[in-house]
Amino acid sequence: MYDRQAAVRYADKWWNSRNPAFPIFDDDCTSFISQCLLAGGAPMHGAPNREKGWWMYKGTWSFSFTVAHSLRWYLATSTKGLTATQVKSAQELRPGDVISYDLQGDGRFDHSTIVTAMDGDNPLVSAHTYNAHNRTWDYKDSYAYSPNAKYIFFKIHDDFS
Repeated sequence: MYDRQAAVRYADKWWNSRNPAFPIFDDDCTSFISQCLLAGGAPMHGAPNREKGWWMYKGTWSFSFTVAHSLRWYLATSTKGLTATQVKSAQELRPGDVISYDLQGDGRFDHSTIVTAMDGDNPLVSAHTYNAHNRTWDYKDSYAYSPNAKYIFFKIHDDFS
């Protein structure tokens, strides 16, 4: 079972620093989201093939564990281990769910966040690279935002089979 609160607690603890148990990356938004999912009990699989599954093992990792575009495709297609359902709006999400961002609108997803709180029906997210905690999900106040930005909303499945 996915423990959403454990994922959120991890995000709340580490949003403004780095967990020394994991490799440090300059652009670490997706590694941080993966760490949150792992803290929530999401199962890893696919090692040692970096192009398969979602995992970190013995100093190496899958692309989906650390690259925003790869995590986006993994969540959209995975039928084993960590799985999710794409939904149409941010308002369908709840804490522990994930948003993928194509901030330039060029088809390449370049950022990942995790929902860590709600403001009414609107999710608030936490992230790394540029550390953020309980920020509005749409990133309209970010220097990286453009009017062409696209978002994909993923509800993480509570039961992993």
